[in-house]
Amino acid sequence: MQNDSTSDADWPDPRYGWFVTAILLLAFTFSFVDRQVLNLLVEPIQKDLGISDTQISFLQGMAFVITYVGMSVPIGRMVDRFNRVGIMIGGVLVWSATTVACGLSRTYIQLFGARLGVGAGEAALTPAAWSVLSDYFPRERLARPIAVYLMGPYIGAGIAMIAGAEVLDWTREVEQVSMPLVGALSPWQFTFIAVGLPGIIIAALIMLVREPSRKGRSGDTAQALPWRDVMQYVWAHKRIYLALHVGIPFTVVMLYGLQGWIPTVMVRVYEWDLAQAGRVYGVIALLAGSAGVLTGPTLARFLEARGKEDFPIRVSIIGAVGAALSLMLLPWQENAYAALACVFAASFFVPLPLALITTAMQFVTPNDMRGVVSGMYVVTTNVLGLALGPTLVALSTDYIFADPKAVANSLGLVSLVVGPLAVLFLMMGRRAYVDRARELNAA
Repeated sequence: MQNDSTSDADWPDPRYGWFVTAILLLAFTFSFVDRQVLNLLVEPIQKDLGISDTQISFLQGMAFVITYVGMSVPIGRMVDRFNRVGIMIGGVLVWSATTVACGLSRTYIQLFGARLGVGAGEAALTPAAWSVLSDYFPRERLARPIAVYLMGPYIGAGIAMIAGAEVLDWTREVEQVSMPLVGALSPWQFTFIAVGLPGIIIAALIMLVREPSRKGRSGDTAQALPWRDVMQYVWAHKRIYLALHVGIPFTVVMLYGLQGWIPTVMVRVYEWDLAQAGRVYGVIALLAGSAGVLTGPTLARFLEARGKEDFPIRVSIIGAVGAALSLMLLPWQENAYAALACVFAASFFVPLPLALITTAMQFVTPNDMRGVVSGMYVVTTNVLGLALGPTLVALSTDYIFADPKAVANSLGLVSLVVGPLAVLFLMMGRRAYVDRARELNAA
């Protein structure tokens, strides 16, 4: 059984822990800049490469997810055995180099291949970062640094939209940008290169992080547990992991559908300029997403103080229901700013439970299998979320509504399906989570 009940003196200096949190937040932020900047560049990429909404959705989701998912569990296994800081540095260098390669791509196949590399590199960060943070902060203080770390996707998505819009404005008067060694590039290609190069600085900053000693192991061994033991543990607590690894990913489907298509909604439905849409949505993603992920722990403390032992699951249900309702209302908005209010609400509700779920997963999982279990979470989140989110919206637009301007309807339809599924799986694990939490707290 895991045991995190060491005294405060056994934990690293919390000030240094927060320094590490800040560095990991910066890394996570830039990973999402590199991952999400494609969403603003849908129209110019389609124009240059002559591809459909479904093909662009494969670049947004499938190309990234194939390697991100394929590498997450093996890298999670490495996290449980090897130096976690070195794993993160390697991941940053790989995803940064392949983001630059996206900018050097001249064909759809080349761009697809480069996105595969971005996914492989980014698979290294989250399992290692969660494991490191859980060894810098005791359980009762872990939710807040996890929440700060999880601001990365929303800050990153916001920066990707805003910075991408600025680059598009800067290059609006020219059809090509000339760079030494690589020659003439389209503005969208230059944007990829500009957001990929800072990865060298991020990797250097991660080198300042000290590898912490591991706490809360299930035994005395310094080796990762055999696969059979990990699988037996997960199966023994399958209802908990179904809630965490399936219920939450169905909520994340709405997030990635939102991030993938809202700039396009503003252009196609409300006839906004692409750069304007990127700036406005970037601000919304940054503010609403960060507010949601930071509000989650506060709401959890409120519920916990009132004896709600299932507070991570309750907050997750609130997030799923709020996001689904917000996006289901989106197609009915004739005014662009009313539509953006729905987008703001959905962007707030989806991340509301994410810090709590991450903390709960570290709590119920022994240290020497946290990397693998976190990798499993990354797999399901991205198979369901990133792979399905943009693609379900695109398929609905292309084949159900058969109208490019119906993309908001598609977002609403997808949310109508996946929101109830998220609630169903979360409810399945509620009782099991409470029972397991009581066991661990008693121990």
